[in-house]
Amino acid sequence: MMLTRSPARRGLTRLALTLALGLAAIAPALAAPPSDADINRLLAASRAQSMLDTMLPQIEAMQRQQFQQVAEQRQLDEAKKAQLQRIEQRTNQTIRQALSWQQLRPMYVDLYKKTFSKEDVLAMAEFYESSAGQSLLDKTPALMQNVMVAIQDKMQPLFVDLQKDLEAIVNEGNAPAAAPAPAKK
Repeated sequence: MMLTRSPARRGLTRLALTLALGLAAIAPALAAPPSDADINRLLAASRAQSMLDTMLPQIEAMQRQQFQQVAEQRQLDEAKKAQLQRIEQRTNQTIRQALSWQQLRPMYVDLYKKTFSKEDVLAMAEFYESSAGQSLLDKTPALMQNVMVAIQDKMQPLFVDLQKDLEAIVNEGNAPAAAPAPAKK
């Protein structure tokens, strides 16, 4: 006995096959990696370079503070202080060169390509180009400052308690011996 398919069934089979082939052709396009131009658009919209430029002075300030601590902890003569200052200047130059936008932009592009699809990058670029995205970028520094203040406020009582515990431990051996408690009958 020979199986025959109805014209409707053949039409459904063709439709399913056409849809499957169409989806197979579309899927790679949806998961396509972003182009350099897509990523550059996102980096410009998200102000990546200006954020990096803002971070550099903060990094230098931390570095300067570390060098000052080294100088304060050791009794350095003027020659050693001058030498330390030259090392600090060279370190700052190295950091500025290593963290320059010219050096980091290719890394950003590569990492975004590895991490995000073209669809992701375009959606993020559109968001950052919007008024809501620009508002987020404008207000993020204030938000981060407020978060840091709130965290410090939350941590302050913990540090006070920790300081008391440390003092108790340090003073434990230095305290006069207490009289022994009377024995219970």
